[in-house]
Amino acid sequence: MSVVARQGFKYSIIGYIGFLLGTFSIFIFTNNLEFYGTLRYIMPTAEMLVPFVVFGISYSNVKFFHKVDQDGKRHNMLTLSLAAVFINFILFLFIFFLLPYVFPGFKNMKAWKIKEIILPLTLMLSFCAIFNKYISNYKRIVVSNIFDNLFPKIANLGAFLIFISLVSHYPATSSIPEKTALLFFFGMFFLMFIGYIFYTNKLEKIQFDFSTEYFKKDHFYKEFAAYSFFGFLGTFGNYLAINNFMIGEFLGMEEVGIYSILYALISLISVPQLGLFNISAPIISKALADRDMDELDRFHKKTSLSLYFLGAVLFSCIMVGFPYLTHFMPKNGVMLREYEPVVWIWGSAVLVDLATGFNGNIISLSKYYKFNILVMLLLAGLTIGLNFYFLKNTDLKLIGVALSTAISLTTYNVVKIVFNYFVFKVSPLTIEMIFVSIICTLAITVAIVLPTFNNNFINLVYKPSVVLILIYIGNHFTKVFPIEDYVNAKFIKSIFKFK
Repeated sequence: MSVVARQGFKYSIIGYIGFLLGTFSIFIFTNNLEFYGTLRYIMPTAEMLVPFVVFGISYSNVKFFHKVDQDGKRHNMLTLSLAAVFINFILFLFIFFLLPYVFPGFKNMKAWKIKEIILPLTLMLSFCAIFNKYISNYKRIVVSNIFDNLFPKIANLGAFLIFISLVSHYPATSSIPEKTALLFFFGMFFLMFIGYIFYTNKLEKIQFDFSTEYFKKDHFYKEFAAYSFFGFLGTFGNYLAINNFMIGEFLGMEEVGIYSILYALISLISVPQLGLFNISAPIISKALADRDMDELDRFHKKTSLSLYFLGAVLFSCIMVGFPYLTHFMPKNGVMLREYEPVVWIWGSAVLVDLATGFNGNIISLSKYYKFNILVMLLLAGLTIGLNFYFLKNTDLKLIGVALSTAISLTTYNVVKIVFNYFVFKVSPLTIEMIFVSIICTLAITVAIVLPTFNNNFINLVYKPSVVLILIYIGNHFTKVFPIEDYVNAKFIKSIFKFK
């Protein structure tokens, strides 16, 4: 089994472990949605600020790795990248603290009021972003996924449990429970940063090289900086961080908590996507460099179908099981059921995103990477504009946010499909995807119309089981997805080789 398949599969396993941890945590977080909302506001806000500190340098560590590796300067690139991030952070702090003098209303925003944790967290995440992309060049993404997927969930759960356990021992006006919980929260991300350093050093001993001669030669630094700048512009499409931030500012922390719980459920669909994208980046870069569009198209279609098939199966199970899952939550489960349309709308948008595969990666790793910046800005602009409209002018609340995400994300993906088809002659779409959609739709329909028992646990188990059985039968006759390639002793044995 290839390193891509093995690493991708292990990455997904870690993702599912993270999902199970997140799912288990949901039953705890619903006890205090306001504090959970605070935790979920801090992380996305820091993620929104990270691009201004990293400034796209992490993407250049993938784009130019092949070149610097051949010249024996990969450690020089890593060292200068980390140094540049630190300098950028100092400049960012200066601008951040200058803003209240230009826009006095900035002090009234929640981001300013809890800046003591958001700003240090931004620096930690910025350093981690550099190490994450640098490590992906070695086709090693499993350990980095443990850091990026499990550590934040442990930070959320641990901080929440600390807060709950302390709040009963202190007066309601005391800030000790919250401060102690947030200290643990930040500590987990600092530990993640240290872990990145040790793992990178284990792959290959880090040799700090602050010399600038290599980057000055032939004005390589200009090319590096230009690609980083456009990579920076392309990061504004983080619609999830935008959503959490705007919900926190317009609706409140409790709504952030509800939205984050719904996201935790929907995120199951896209777990395989993250691992495959990270491990595929060097492969895409090589295919583009070799101008092998036939191989790129084949790889594109194969991976897109795999993502869509697995995502559709998981989404089908979520759709029929969600109403019964909420019955096992505390009183706030009622509030989650009220927002069930969010699951349907947002989940459908994520499926469309999966079906398009790594469209954005192809563009961003090619000479047309500037176009990817334009569509990312389109995504950010649409998301912000539609969120503002729905939150200010309608009573849809979180449903409005889900609609804005679905509209902007679908538009974003359609534009990329058209561009890649006409420029690279590659497309992620195949006839098999239609069969997958038909099979899953029929399975969902049958599961819904089947009798419902009085016992919600039975319904939670039996309805998704019916969906899985029907999809398996449908796939058996249509041969849409080669399940047998993954369910065999050889593949299972290969995933335990941690190399």
